[in-house]
Amino acid sequence: MSYDVRGELLGFPDTHTVTITEIDSLFSTLKDANNQNITFTVVNPYALREYSFDIPMDLKVLLDITDTSNLSIYNILIIQKPIEESYINFLAPIVINNDNKKLAQIVLEPRKNPDFGMTETIKSFKS
Repeated sequence: MSYDVRGELLGFPDTHTVTITEIDSLFSTLKDANNQNITFTVVNPYALREYSFDIPMDLKVLLDITDTSNLSIYNILIIQKPIEESYINFLAPIVINNDNKKLAQIVLEPRKNPDFGMTETIKSFKS
């Protein structure tokens, strides 16, 4: 599925269209549609933990989010070996409005979201 990037993916200002391909219920790949060398592994945070945050009004406007919008949330995974050592950035989620195929990344304030870190390992969620 192809999505229009609104704003900027952190560190990738020239990425304007991405595709997302689900691997399984936890992992997906996010690729720049115009530069196949730019690929991220992203995770569905809800497969790991309780994850909720307030979407700022400016992002709601940017993505045309309403109370009935069908949203998806992903977090970027930094892959390590073994995979359990890989870490997730829960403070910079990618928010997708599936209704209009618009996507943006936001940075959450650590003070307002003290339960989320930038480098939480996958193994910390294993029971």
